[in-house]
Amino acid sequence: MKNGKNRALPAAILILVLILLYAPILILAVYSFTDAANIGAGGSFSVANYVKLFTTEDLRAMIFGTLLLALGSAILATLLGTAGAIGSFYSRKGTQTFFQTVNQVPVVNADVVTGFSICILLVVVFGISKDTFLPLVLGHVTLSAPFVYLSVLPKLKQMDPALYEAALDLGATPGYALRKVILPQIFSGIVSGFALAVTLSLDDYFVATYTKPATFDTISTYVVNATRGSQTEIKTALWALSTLIFLVVLAIALGSNLRKQEGSGRKGEREA
Repeated sequence: MKNGKNRALPAAILILVLILLYAPILILAVYSFTDAANIGAGGSFSVANYVKLFTTEDLRAMIFGTLLLALGSAILATLLGTAGAIGSFYSRKGTQTFFQTVNQVPVVNADVVTGFSICILLVVVFGISKDTFLPLVLGHVTLSAPFVYLSVLPKLKQMDPALYEAALDLGATPGYALRKVILPQIFSGIVSGFALAVTLSLDDYFVATYTKPATFDTISTYVVNATRGSQTEIKTALWALSTLIFLVVLAIALGSNLRKQEGSGRKGEREA
């Protein structure tokens, strides 16, 4: 009986945490399929919010621009983060420690400090106009690259370091050994880092606020500006957008977990 009580308490706490996390999202999703003007107000079933989301030119442009920014900055951040992790891993101990320490600073630093600092450096010091997208892209790359580094480095540590040396001993060039030996071993970490970089870019508000052109909005900056105003139709369309983002993230998470389980099952079958 005592063991049952001990198990029941953590389960109850976990259920409570899940309710607190997912109940607001579920409520938002339910109201996105109504014609209600506010959360809590009565309304009937309607898909007008989703129609509005994909037929309003400003919303379509904002979504497309945000996705393009996220994918472009994530590709650059993945290249830099992966190269940095590989270079750091094969460096001397002191250099490796230095790079790991420096990489942790942007991770723990507040986004508002990062965004403001990049704005001062690029716009004020180097004179780059905010009408270009260069400060915004570089800001998101700076925000994401350290997380890619942290995603790739554990995969490098799990890899047998003798594989690279063996490839060189067998006549492979460093570039060939990198492509055929190291990258396949750390590919899952690179994919995880890329996905994290995309998520960070989509979620960012402070860096985008300080570095974006005045005529451009990401999802985060658009949502904040819309909720401050009185455009009820835009607000309710954003309920639909939030629901779609949640469903996409949920599908990716479920697909990733299922793939890992299938991979573990196949590995167990081979070992058996």
